[in-house]
Parts: sequence; C-alpha cells; structure tokens
Amino acid sequence: MTKNYNLLLNLKNKKREFVLKNKDQFKYLKTKHSWHLVDPSPWPLVAALGAFMMTSGGVLYMQNFYGGGHLCLTGFAIILYVMFTWWRDIVREATFEEQHTFSVQRGLRLGMILFIVSEIMFFFAFFWAFFHSSLSPVFNLGGVWPPEAIQTIKTSGIPLTNTFILLSSGATVTWAHHALIVRAKKQALISLIFTLILAILFTALQGMEYVDAPFNISDSVFGSCFYMATGFHGFHVFIGTCSLFVSFVRIIFNHFTATHHFGFESAAWYWHFVDVVWLFLFITVYWWGGIHY
Repeated sequence: MTKNYNLLLNLKNKKREFVLKNKDQFKYLKTKHSWHLVDPSPWPLVAALGAFMMTSGGVLYMQNFYGGGHLCLTGFAIILYVMFTWWRDIVREATFEEQHTFSVQRGLRLGMILFIVSEIMFFFAFFWAFFHSSLSPVFNLGGVWPPEAIQTIKTSGIPLTNTFILLSSGATVTWAHHALIVRAKKQALISLIFTLILAILFTALQGMEYVDAPFNISDSVFGSCFYMATGFHGFHVFIGTCSLFVSFVRIIFNHFTATHHFGFESAAWYWHFVDVVWLFLFITVYWWGGIHY
C-alpha cells in the first residue's frame, strides 16, 4: 500500500515539474480573448469548386458543348450542399458552442457590409454595360435603343407586379425583425411566412416572364444585358429566400434572442439589398430602357 502511494506521489511530482518547466512554452494556450478561432473547414474549397463548375458549365452550355448543362447543374448542386453544411457549422458554433461573442458579431457585421458592397459593384458592371450600349447605340443596332428588331416587355405587366411584391416582402421582413427585437415569436414567424410566400411568387412570375419574353439572351446586346442583370438578380432572390427560410427554421427552434440574432439580421440586410437592386432594374432596364426613341 505504501509502495503504491509513493509511486503515485512520484508521478504527481513529475507532472508538477513538467508543467512548471514548460509553463512558458504552453503560455499561448491560456490566451484570453473574445474572438472565435475557427476550426479548419473544407467548405470554402468545395464552394469554390462548385462555383467554378457551375460557371464553366453555364458557358459551355451556352456554346452548345456536350455536357455543359450537366456540369452547370452539378456545380449548382454542390453549392446547395455547401450552403447546407456550412450554415450548419456556423449555426452550431453560434448557438450551441456560444462562439459568437459581441466582438465576433461586430466582425460578422463588417464582413456582411463589405460583402454587400462587393455585390453592388457586381451589379454596377451590368448597369454600366447597359448604359454604355443604350446612351450611344452603335450603327448595327440601328442607331436607336432599344434595337429595331427588339420587342420590349410591357412595364405595366409582370415587372410592375413584381415590384409591388418585392417591396411588400421588404416590409414584411422588417416586421419580422422588429418582432424578434420585442420577443414576439409568433409575429416573427407569421411575417416570415408572408415574406417567403412573396419571394416564391416573385420567382415564379419572373420565370413566367422569361418563358413568354419576345426575345432571348442572344438577341443583341439588349438581350444580353437584360438576361444577365435580371437573371443574376433572380439568383440573388433565390439565395435570399434560402437564407430567410433558414432563419424561419431557427426561430422555430428558439436559436435567436432579442439581442443575438445576426443570422436573421444578415438575411434581412441581404433582402433589402435585393429590393434596391430591383428598383434600379425596374426603372432603368424595364421602364427607361423599354422606351423607343
């Protein structure tokens, strides 16, 4: 018994000596801060590969290469999968691991703002191309804008309806935000249901407009600018709808509080950005761009 006790005491002394000897070596492990050091993740690389496959496949499909459409759809499926898994990891870190301190939330807010600014620059390129072609139309377009052979879409039809729908969805998502702040869970869920219904209705009407459009993407620079700008806006509406749906599910599971709900707040910011871009599209591409001079 005494022998075992002495052996245990020697082990404890050796352990204490090892800790004291290597105290400075492992000092960095005891650093106290409010930031989240994320674990290594494969999703940025997988998302980049999915985006590359989707864009490359889209180009190959438009050039009538065999397999281009399948490559584009495969890339799109990979992006959807990454959206699910990456959001799953972030939800776990924020909700269950409590890694998103107020300092981390400030960084996330700044990151979201910079992301929206980059998206503004993205759409600015399409508006630049549109105005460059429309303000000084070249001779092979007939010297007029829209080009002579183009029959434009009636502004007072689906485009005006979609404008009211999207603006209404912006109001309902703001309603949901205020409901979260005052801890009105039922109101937040109801308002988000309205927002999701309006978003799906907008996307459906946009698809109907594409089906019935009297021109396609290969009909001069007008068709190219129109489908690139409105098509990418529609893709952003889809991404925003997914974000709002994730927030809807998280509200059901009580993941948000009155002061800690940046997951929803970022989706709401993104949705308001989509609203503003559509207003510019409606005024410039549909209304002003559709007037024959």
